[in-house]
Amino acid sequence: MGLFSTIVGRGKSASQGSGSASAPVRGVDGHREAAPGADDIEAQFQADFEAALAADLRPSREAPASARASDPRRAPAVPASRAPEAIAGEQRMLNAVGLAKSYGGRQVVRGASLHVRRGEAVGLLGPNGAGKTTIFYMITGLVKADAGRIELDSYDVTHLPMYRRARLGVGYLPQEASIFRGLSVENNIRAVLEVVEPNRRERERQLDELLEEFRVTHVRKSPSIALSGGERRRVEIARALASRPTFMLLDEPFAGIDPIAVGDIQALVRQLTERGIGVLITDHNVRETLGLIDRAYIIHSGTVLMEGSPEEIVASEDVRRLYLGEEFRL
Repeated sequence: MGLFSTIVGRGKSASQGSGSASAPVRGVDGHREAAPGADDIEAQFQADFEAALAADLRPSREAPASARASDPRRAPAVPASRAPEAIAGEQRMLNAVGLAKSYGGRQVVRGASLHVRRGEAVGLLGPNGAGKTTIFYMITGLVKADAGRIELDSYDVTHLPMYRRARLGVGYLPQEASIFRGLSVENNIRAVLEVVEPNRRERERQLDELLEEFRVTHVRKSPSIALSGGERRRVEIARALASRPTFMLLDEPFAGIDPIAVGDIQALVRQLTERGIGVLITDHNVRETLGLIDRAYIIHSGTVLMEGSPEEIVASEDVRRLYLGEEFRL
């Protein structure tokens, strides 16, 4: 827990010495949709890391069974080490049903439903202000849903905080740089492994495997702040995989990268699906996203306009009229 404590301590020091940036507002046709900004996401990560650390250090105190049963808001007790995939006979998917969200009296998401199966890549696309960002953040746990439910392999995680969703297998890679800049490359990954793997020798074996798989062994001792954009992204994905996710949520993975790096990101996503990990992607780079996914959901006015394969999406008259444009080609 040494590295984990270091991360939390540095996060507290940084937050005490800096202000908070306002969240960006995305909108279209006068409709305004607030979304968490970089500082909001950083604060959420810090809060979740502190909560996870406290939970790991705190002695286990289970409430009496009668008390747990009488509280309808309380999720069933599932040990942190127990993967949802071990539950026999359940749907192996991340499932969102009837999600709804309002901001300041304006309903921006209206009964949206979607699912992601293990081993497939799914896009969540739509114009600015359509509600896709809010849907994505509700699934990650950054935004609370007003209505609806979110299930992981048939297990209801709607009211669980972000760090508990992560323990059950939901990984999240934000658009903003999320690497721990004060740590070396290997310590970024080791910090996560310390939480999920108690055996030191096994931790180091998994660390070596991840460094090699994502081609960052040559910079393992380097400070993370010195990495190139592509190296940083590979380290972030390797670190996310250290927590053994069954699903990965990628927020704008193509944002701000050079065209030559697009192929690298697409290869990384395929690497995840080949591991049997389900991937949900939201991005404004439609062509690049449609080029690597199996299915997509098109969000318009807070609802799912269409769901289908990339070819079906492009062929849809409604999608071309409202989102892609008549001249769009894959």
